[in-house]
Amino acid sequence: MKEFKRYLVTAALPYSNGPVHIGHLAGVYVPADIYVRYLRLRKKDVLYICGSDEHGVPITLRAKKEGKTPQQVVDYYHSMNKKAFSDFGISFDIYSRTTSKTHYETASEFFKTLYQKNEFLEQDSEQLFDEKANQFIADRYVTGTCPHCGYEKAYGDQCEKCGTSLSGTDLINPVSVFSGTKPIVKSTKHWYLPLDKYSDFIENWVTKEHKDDWRQNVVQQVSSWIKMGLRPRAVTRDLDWGVPVPVEGAEGKVLYVWFDAPIGYISATKELTNDWEKYWKDKDSKLIHFIGKDNIVFHAIIFPVMLKAEGTYILPENVPANSFLNLEDDKISTSRNWAVWLHEYLDDFKDKQDVLRYVLTVNAPENKDNNFTWKDFQNRNNKELVADLGNFINRALVLTKKYFEGIIPERNNLTEYDNEVLTQIKIIREKVTESLELYRIREAQYFAMDLARLGNKYFADTEPWKLAKTDIESVKTILNIGLQIVANLGLLMEPFLPFTAKKIRQMVKYQGDIEWDYIGNTNLLISGVQLDKPELLFEQITDEMIDLQLEKLNKTKLENQNEEKQKIPLKNNIDYEDFQKLDIRIATVLEAEKVPKTKKLLKLKVDTGLDQRTVVAGIAEHYKPEEIIGKKITMLANLEPRKIRGIISEGMLLMAENLNENLSFLTPDKDVDNGSCIS
Repeated sequence: MKEFKRYLVTAALPYSNGPVHIGHLAGVYVPADIYVRYLRLRKKDVLYICGSDEHGVPITLRAKKEGKTPQQVVDYYHSMNKKAFSDFGISFDIYSRTTSKTHYETASEFFKTLYQKNEFLEQDSEQLFDEKANQFIADRYVTGTCPHCGYEKAYGDQCEKCGTSLSGTDLINPVSVFSGTKPIVKSTKHWYLPLDKYSDFIENWVTKEHKDDWRQNVVQQVSSWIKMGLRPRAVTRDLDWGVPVPVEGAEGKVLYVWFDAPIGYISATKELTNDWEKYWKDKDSKLIHFIGKDNIVFHAIIFPVMLKAEGTYILPENVPANSFLNLEDDKISTSRNWAVWLHEYLDDFKDKQDVLRYVLTVNAPENKDNNFTWKDFQNRNNKELVADLGNFINRALVLTKKYFEGIIPERNNLTEYDNEVLTQIKIIREKVTESLELYRIREAQYFAMDLARLGNKYFADTEPWKLAKTDIESVKTILNIGLQIVANLGLLMEPFLPFTAKKIRQMVKYQGDIEWDYIGNTNLLISGVQLDKPELLFEQITDEMIDLQLEKLNKTKLENQNEEKQKIPLKNNIDYEDFQKLDIRIATVLEAEKVPKTKKLLKLKVDTGLDQRTVVAGIAEHYKPEEIIGKKITMLANLEPRKIRGIISEGMLLMAENLNENLSFLTPDKDVDNGSCIS
């Protein structure tokens, strides 16, 4: 494995149109932060780069919605997220933004370099245009049916169900998110990056050179894109918010955000250090992108092609991409407010940054989507952080205070078991090291917790509280070893639980250097030193605290349900002749019974005034059969009969669905005869 002189670690730029949530943290920022802190402990030359992604249509949409300028929107969320990251202990070397002067200059120069090298295709293309909003529509803001898998809520740039890359014009029945109308196709000139030209390069680089050391979700997604065939991709857009395209004839056009944003890593590094080129252009530098799976195509295909085409930059050595984190078995959604927002967590759980870091790492969606629940959060804290890690450290300090007035005792003769325990400390460090080097962050934290489990087992096996009655000299040795384990935890936990690790080092009066190679040293603490008064590192999280969070989510869920009902749009206008084709009549239910082996279906026999017929209706969850016998109903009588669960249904009931998803019959307010027509 090649040794590198320096490391450049980037974390995907969060979009500056909303707060950061736990999905972002679990997928990108916590694992990247753990890895960077580990490198720093190894005294590596490393930079940790991030910043706000501040261009694109979502910014302008939110600005219009809130009656603000796009700059006001990004200023607000940039400030909010920068503070939240800092308070949470995410240790960026710089948290920049893509509206900075340096970024505008860097992105413009990057574009011009490729332009001057004739790397772009310049062509007119047919793109979707919202006539009502009077603007071209970015592919992300067109929804419709995916032509590949039939998913009806696909975005114009990508189908989130099958992962296929799309263009807005590919969608079946496209709809603009601006006006809700069907867009037209209109010609416009843009510049395109010819990804197809670099197909062989990407295939060799990712699916051959890195097929064994990159995560399979990255390799497989890149392979899928190559198999479908890479196509030229537009790098410019018809928008008024973004980095202006720096060539003649491009008035009113900006750099497409996917081209603009990754250059933000470069511009942020420029802001941080005058030696930025060493990190971006020296072959002895290691570039690593921590991202979520929705960014794989940009960081494993598009941005590498950009760097390759420019010609002077290094390529990433790895792209650790995590899957998604769900919340209470539902997909996290910014638009639906279904999330645990970082800034709110920090307000609700004071000084519990490490608890969330720990739980998100335990549940890190490294190989597949994973789930966060508040009950699991509570159990992990109470049973692992409190009962395992916190309990061991507290026990070591309390016993030292009880038997030796809080002074670190000297170590006497060691038993075979004592030596075995001391040897295990270094072995655990090596296991954690190997996992971190392979970006297995979840596994690394598990191995790190083994050190606390080792300490608990050692105390349980030696029982110093009993031995103190007969052999106080052996107790000195046991507690000295226990405290050495505590001090090693103060170093080993630094990447994972930085706030806790600092407290541990303070409590045991650790005076040495904070270095990774010191872990495994069994003489970190000197006998005779007076320890601080023992304090609890973690406290129990109560049911009441969790219930408050669950109530908040339940309130959000109800608000979303109500809003969705209110958002049901009017259908397209129809001619009066179309309405006349509908034969809607009053009928009476004569018989009703549940359809076997179904939850929702009732089989009804109804009197239409003209005949008696069978209708199958999905109302069993709302009405019992005996409740509706004799009820006057409204039905569509001339619907083409169809077989449902082996029963021929000869009509359709007309029902109203209210905001609570309850169904209600449409009945006349006066007694009318069966067969009466609705007109």
